[in-house]
Amino acid sequence: MVLHIRRLSSNTLALLAFLLAAGFLAGVAFAAALVIEYRTEKVVSGKFAESSIDWVTVHADGLQLILTGTAPNEAARFRAVNMVGSLIDSARIRDQLDVTPASAVVAPDFSVQMLRTEDGIQLIGLMPATPGEGVLTKMALAEAATQISPDLEVLNFLETANYPAPSTWGPALDFGLEALGMLERSKISVGEALVEVTAISDSEEQKLDLETELRGLAPAGVKVMLDISAPRPVITPFTMRFVADADGKRFDSCSADTERARNMILAAGTKAGAVDTTVCTIGLGTPTPRWGEAVVLGINAVAELGAATITFSDADVTLLADSSVSQAAFDKVVGELETSLPDVFSLTSTLEKAATASTGPAEFTATLSEDGKVELRGRLTDTMQRSAVDAFARAAFEGAEVLTATRVDETLPEGWVVRVLAGIEALAEVEYGSLLVRADTVEVSGVTGSMETRRKITQILSDKLGQGQTFKVKVRYDEALDPVASLPTPEECAADVNAVIAKTKITYTPASAELATTARPVLDALAAILTTCPPMAMEIGGHTDSQGSEDGNKSLSQARAEAVLVALQGRRVDTSGMTAVGYGEAVAIADNETEEGREANRRIEFVLLGPPPVAETGGAGGEARLEGLTVVLPPGDQAVVGAAAAPVEAADGAAPAPEAVDDTRPSVAPTEKTIRPLPRPAGLGDEDSQ
Repeated sequence: MVLHIRRLSSNTLALLAFLLAAGFLAGVAFAAALVIEYRTEKVVSGKFAESSIDWVTVHADGLQLILTGTAPNEAARFRAVNMVGSLIDSARIRDQLDVTPASAVVAPDFSVQMLRTEDGIQLIGLMPATPGEGVLTKMALAEAATQISPDLEVLNFLETANYPAPSTWGPALDFGLEALGMLERSKISVGEALVEVTAISDSEEQKLDLETELRGLAPAGVKVMLDISAPRPVITPFTMRFVADADGKRFDSCSADTERARNMILAAGTKAGAVDTTVCTIGLGTPTPRWGEAVVLGINAVAELGAATITFSDADVTLLADSSVSQAAFDKVVGELETSLPDVFSLTSTLEKAATASTGPAEFTATLSEDGKVELRGRLTDTMQRSAVDAFARAAFEGAEVLTATRVDETLPEGWVVRVLAGIEALAEVEYGSLLVRADTVEVSGVTGSMETRRKITQILSDKLGQGQTFKVKVRYDEALDPVASLPTPEECAADVNAVIAKTKITYTPASAELATTARPVLDALAAILTTCPPMAMEIGGHTDSQGSEDGNKSLSQARAEAVLVALQGRRVDTSGMTAVGYGEAVAIADNETEEGREANRRIEFVLLGPPPVAETGGAGGEARLEGLTVVLPPGDQAVVGAAAAPVEAADGAAPAPEAVDDTRPSVAPTEKTIRPLPRPAGLGDEDSQ
């Protein structure tokens, strides 16, 4: 029995030893597999990191390597799998990668450039192959361009793409073609919803006419950008006249060859004490590039003398000092000016003598009355000269009744008739006034409805009389005689709009942005007013009550504001400065908890943008305040307008009243025009049933 137990124990021990060895070997094998998996994942992940591939996840399972993730495209997936295949046996790779679905091909941006010069017309760009009914095709556009001017060669470089045309493409292309026909030197860039027009006009007047006509032709839904330039005028003679007398310091005429020279001259005038230094015509014809430098020296000389006049007529410079200036001061200033002026200029300087008792100097006078009658009196050299002056006056004052009552004086100084004829030509520039001609001066006085007049008179007298001759210009600008100033102001336009919307409001189809048929009369009335108004920067703001979702209210208010903009544009209102903005329920003016409040919050507001129209001094700072016009719709659908316009009051330092204005306006350079301040905001009522 003992022996049998011992044998059993030996067998058991052997079995146990075998099992332990097998377990040990299995553990070693498992550990080795883990090491292989870890090292494989590390090597492959490191390779992906080096190649900036961050969309693959690597997982090792024994000898297998599983790849998961989403590749941006099929090429990227193939590259990642090949990269792993270069590191391990490709049989061990399990590719479970996905690929991002390919997005739909986006249609190209269609655009056409039309270039028109004296040599011909070029058409360049990309058009839809089949644009649709009523829309010009590639060949039709080329044929239409040929019809603009049969003598011009049309070069067709247009390409086509087989994609549908946007809804605004046809109107934009038609407008671009029409603009090309109107503008002989132009580049028209037509996009899907934008047309850019770059052109050159013959004059400033033509530029304004073209801009007005093109804005009126602009199609709905298409933004139009105009860049039409006018050539600078040729100024002959190139003139500048600066005066310092008992009436103050001022420019009678100002010309400059560059923007830099203009700024230098006006800055010198301001420093010398001139009150109104805003107008200086930029043109062609300067005798030297150093014109601005020379004029500044002349203005500084007048400022130092205190009572003097300096006139530049091309390269001729005339300095006339008042008798109140001392001889020593005159000699000093003239000496410094002669030394400093560029060589091209010739200076003539005169110090007036003190006045003596009048001995009845020879005179010639002419008067132009408000009713258009002309009277010529005084002395002329002989009867032939009298006939010539009478004929010249009848030509200068065409259609006016001319009375010639002059006497013959053979002792008149040489050049008398030249002074008389120059004075009559200058007097013809005013609406009414008078002329005085003496041996030592020519003086023109009067009233004008154009801010160009004083500059023109100065140029005429400076050119005709010659260097060193004395003349005076006393011309007053009267806004009531100015045909441009008589146009309605933005404030007046806003008041007229206010009167219309106080009686009637705009209506929509309930819960939509579609204008109701009952809105047509008020829109027609507004269009009739706005088409006679100057261009205005204006925001059409849409507002709703708080019923419904916030995003839905904002979208509805935006759509309704745009509907008003499109309706006005369709009635040929210049909407180039108007924008439509939907505010939804964000800007409430009443309580949304009541029906009356909700009705008040449902509205459309027209807000004029830009600087405040009135600088009202109040308080210590004298800050300008902008008061707006806001339309509120109370119960009963009656529009009520608040914040009525306050009367305009001139602030300190403002331009003088019309009867004191005496200045000129340039004929070119839009940046130099007198800009009328924009009015305060006005509101437009709107019935908004959501």
